[in-house]
Amino acid sequence: MDTPIIKIAIADDEALFRAGMSFILTRVKNFEIIFEAENGTDLLEKLKIAPEKPDVILMDLKMPSLNGVECTKILQKEYPEIKVIAVTSYDGKSFITNMIDVGASSYLLKNTSPKVVVHTINEVYDKGFYYDERVLKIIHENLLSAKSKRIKSDLDNNLLTKREKEILELICNQYTTNEIADKLFISPRTVEGHRNNLLLKTESKNVAGLVIYGIQKKLIELSPDF
Repeated sequence: MDTPIIKIAIADDEALFRAGMSFILTRVKNFEIIFEAENGTDLLEKLKIAPEKPDVILMDLKMPSLNGVECTKILQKEYPEIKVIAVTSYDGKSFITNMIDVGASSYLLKNTSPKVVVHTINEVYDKGFYYDERVLKIIHENLLSAKSKRIKSDLDNNLLTKREKEILELICNQYTTNEIADKLFISPRTVEGHRNNLLLKTESKNVAGLVIYGIQKKLIELSPDF
């Protein structure tokens, strides 16, 4: 089976960074850079006229005109199928939790190795999200320190069926739809149906939201080294 082409857009106000990232990614066989943007406003304008939409956007946080956080909010409403990977110099917890809250599927620092960037793009395309242990730990700490934000459905122990809990746990452990189907001996279409039910029941906007719910339900075990 041929590897699907992943269409990518880059939004960053630093021309040198865009050029460097584009140079690296265009050398990956299944990656295609469809356009670059110098800020959030430029990105949204190019999305409107683009003949084909990106699967993944690499998004800087601090940009003039429209920053990465506000742009991601708009993308979640207007283009929810597009996955956003934050790529920034800011490594503070508040920046990470803010981007995850508004819908980012992953969070990378600009000093990340090209190998990790490529791996993250593939993971986000295949599974809808990719968080390393550090980001998962920060999400977990944020949930513990903000009890008032815990989702309402957390009070209902019978909210999810046994099958939905099984699928949620596999999603949290980064299984793809086809891998879940094979493991549970059901069709990929059935998995998608359960995934949609999970999104509705947990009031999650996307798969990343399901992962956060999974952390709350302690379906993800974090490394004790952190």
